[in-house]
Amino acid sequence: MFYDAIEIVAAGIMLLYLWLEYRASIWLWPVGVVIPAFYIYIYYVNKFYADMGVNVYYLFASAYGWYRWQRGRGRETSEAEVAIRRTPRGTWFRLASAYILLQTVLYLVLSRFTDSPVPWGDAFTTALSILAMWMLAQKYIEQWGVWMVINAVSAALYFWKGMTPTAVTYVVYTIVPIFGYMRWRRMMAD
Repeated sequence: MFYDAIEIVAAGIMLLYLWLEYRASIWLWPVGVVIPAFYIYIYYVNKFYADMGVNVYYLFASAYGWYRWQRGRGRETSEAEVAIRRTPRGTWFRLASAYILLQTVLYLVLSRFTDSPVPWGDAFTTALSILAMWMLAQKYIEQWGVWMVINAVSAALYFWKGMTPTAVTYVVYTIVPIFGYMRWRRMMAD
């Protein structure tokens, strides 16, 4: 009963976060600091250890994203926000390399040192989540596509594990990036 209530509240907060992200609102970042407080526990109970660990990263990434969106880039004034933009071509190779390294290390740790029921899936979503969160902090529009993949795989894993409120939230998280990408593209053009 207690667990179910925590999962439902966490799912609701995640939907608020997604709405704020869709709107490119800087307020997504403080909400992003709250979510891990719930999901560290939820993922621990369900043995999704990498997902649990990535929520610790989300705490720090949310603080960084909040700062980044407020301060802009180097030469911009303190009032300037980072503009929505495309991921530079040279960045894709670094992102792919980082993904391969993260995926490999996480899989090896999970498969050898934990009782994770799905070490590959947990490592896959966690490695991509780390990169997608960084892309979001940079306001790279392509982060929406990366999140769509992460969320689809996560939804399947969470349904399989019986985490229904979280799984349903991730189904919504899989669909909204289509609209988020279109909205950010319009905002980028303005």
